[in-house]
Amino acid sequence: MYKPPFDITSEMLHLISEISEQVGIINMRLGENASSPQLRKKSQIKTIHSSLAIEHNSLSLKQVTDIIDGKRVLGAPDEIQEVKNAIEAYRLMPELDAFKEKDMLKAHGLMMKDLVKQAGHYRQEGVGVFDGNGNRLHMAPPPSQVPHLMGDLFHWVRTTKEHPLIHSCVFHYEFEFIHPFIDGNGRMGRYWQTILLSRWKGIFAWLPEESIVKAHQQDYYNVIAQCDTVGNSTAFVEFMLKCLLDAMENYEDDENEIPNKVQDKVQDKVQGKFPEVSQSAWDVLAIIQQNPKATVTDICAKKGLKERQVYKHISVLKSLGIIVRVGSNKTGYWKVTIDNL
Repeated sequence: MYKPPFDITSEMLHLISEISEQVGIINMRLGENASSPQLRKKSQIKTIHSSLAIEHNSLSLKQVTDIIDGKRVLGAPDEIQEVKNAIEAYRLMPELDAFKEKDMLKAHGLMMKDLVKQAGHYRQEGVGVFDGNGNRLHMAPPPSQVPHLMGDLFHWVRTTKEHPLIHSCVFHYEFEFIHPFIDGNGRMGRYWQTILLSRWKGIFAWLPEESIVKAHQQDYYNVIAQCDTVGNSTAFVEFMLKCLLDAMENYEDDENEIPNKVQDKVQDKVQGKFPEVSQSAWDVLAIIQQNPKATVTDICAKKGLKERQVYKHISVLKSLGIIVRVGSNKTGYWKVTIDNL
């Protein structure tokens, strides 16, 4: 029986443990809100925008949001069509069987509707992956092998005993290696990994891990090339697990509410200027405002964060001049300087 080449490493096992812990934390924090349509929509917008941006779609997050809301948007027709197709594909996600090849072909038909002639069908010609300078990075297997290779891959993912976090990453890499379609392989590979993960834990259906991949886009391509060279997907699995953990550790950054006093000032004076700053940083700021002598341990306990996350958020706030440390680390306190910005 076919088995994709990869090795289980101690790093993978550590990441699986960390991700599993984050699943519990997020589910506990969201509670009944875990199935909120608004929450899912917000995350899905980020996912669609990031996934298409990786494929060089130039529409902004606001434009993607407007398209999803049914508003008229000025932009390249093919880019607008890409967004509309992705919306339909993600709406179909709950109805798809992650382990059926025909469902994957159906999803590609939606994802690439009116963009390529062979939407929903395997390619009938050779394809390669090239960099911006025209250098070939990868030559995919000949089209005659695609149905056989994809059949083997789906049979493996249906029958494997590997952890879903591992087998979904392996599937993603093998999918990109085979490059089964004339176009849309990147977005489909990431989309199908999301489906596989969502069948393990539902929160992965709307967790915006695509934004993390987008932030490390060149690393994403580099690790695929590295795996092509060595002939196994070990490095890619580790890379994607790190992306998933990063997305989960920062997920609450977008959904938590903070006191209005802090929120208003941040939005007016800081957030508009630094939109990339996470919401959890503002949550940490709210705790510091309430208790200037709050320790990292205190903040961890209140927000359910890990020490490294709190240190990261404090570092961001300090770098922006929002807070300053007065006195020593042991006996001093934090001074909030929002009014001076």
